[in-house]
Amino acid sequence: MAHRRRSSYGAMANINITSLVDVTLTLLIIFMLTAPYIQGGVEVNLPEADTRNTVVKEGPVISITNNRKVFFQEQAIEFADLKMMLLPYEEQKDEVPVYLRCDEEVPYGFVLKVMAAIEYEGFLNLSLVTDQAAQDVSNPEQRGQ
Repeated sequence: MAHRRRSSYGAMANINITSLVDVTLTLLIIFMLTAPYIQGGVEVNLPEADTRNTVVKEGPVISITNNRKVFFQEQAIEFADLKMMLLPYEEQKDEVPVYLRCDEEVPYGFVLKVMAAIEYEGFLNLSLVTDQAAQDVSNPEQRGQ
């Protein structure tokens, strides 16, 4: 009967996770760096205002940058083409909300021109988008008391 010779190397019972941690941290860094670009949208410095929380419905977004460039969704358009871009929403113009994002440096007169053009097309549900202002909890006037 032949005896089996036992190897001096035993079975390794633990797992080396160093490479797994390296890959995970690398993916985390990649996702952290790319997340702001995935969000999309036109870069606009929105004004801050105290607003009530509302339910946001799907609708077209019109953005105006500080140099008065008009964007429909994320596509740069001429102001005169705004009517044409709103045509697909014509059937639902009483219900679909139109969101207007304007840089805080844009003159009031230009914003009013864009608002008037949207309302002239019959869109009644026009919403101005703002950044939610940070409330000071020590000030009772901001808490609504």
